[in-house]
Amino acid sequence: MYTFILSNTCTDFTTVNNYAVFDPNKIYEAALVYLSTYNSIPNVSEKRNNTLTYSTNNGGSWKSIALDTGAYELEDINNEIKRRLKANGDDEATIEITANISTLKSVVEIKKTSYQVNFGVDHSIGTLLGFDKETISFGYNPSPKKVDITVINSICVNLDIVMGSYVKGQQFPTIYSFYPNVPRGYAIIEEPMPIYYPVSRDDLSRMRLWLTDQDGNSIDLAEERLTVRIHVRETKNSVLNSILHNLKDIKKSLFE
Repeated sequence: MYTFILSNTCTDFTTVNNYAVFDPNKIYEAALVYLSTYNSIPNVSEKRNNTLTYSTNNGGSWKSIALDTGAYELEDINNEIKRRLKANGDDEATIEITANISTLKSVVEIKKTSYQVNFGVDHSIGTLLGFDKETISFGYNPSPKKVDITVINSICVNLDIVMGSYVKGQQFPTIYSFYPNVPRGYAIIEEPMPIYYPVSRDDLSRMRLWLTDQDGNSIDLAEERLTVRIHVRETKNSVLNSILHNLKDIKKSLFE
């Protein structure tokens, strides 16, 4: 029975375990028994969906607001855009972003006839708000799609020493998956009932651990500490085979 604690501030790292080489004649299995970190997964990030591009003169010229990478609620996005509008010397009351709770869509209300918002630019925040690549103008503008404020609905913990797990029909070394069901900024503590997977090799002196979402994309925890405890044990069949083998040796020695 062995325990390995893997910890780092990134979500894809390799840990060196000195002298962790197991008996090649035995069969082992591993399970995740503990995970801790903080729910700091950003839903707005640079070069993906952090830009709001707007015009104050009916499209004659354009300005851009780039939100910092972070975990935002819809109200946070609205407040930050208003702050940036004011910093740019523009009327912060002109653009109002709210949620339609009944339809799970967003509403962008533009209160001056000369203002426009262009969601057709690269890295537009429009995809998060439920808008297509389009330009909207004065008035009440409901998004055609639901808000995509939660980009992660499953965190997969992958460990390169296991096998026997499948993700979307493909074999993948996922030892555990879960949904972060705490608010942003709060601690995530997972202590699941262990599910054991076959260990794929005898040499465990190096273990790579990495996190992905439900689509296989890397997950960013904004450098929060991630700690995982892995339990490795000899399988019951391996133990039974070892006992039978020892009994045969004892029986043989008795009759010699």
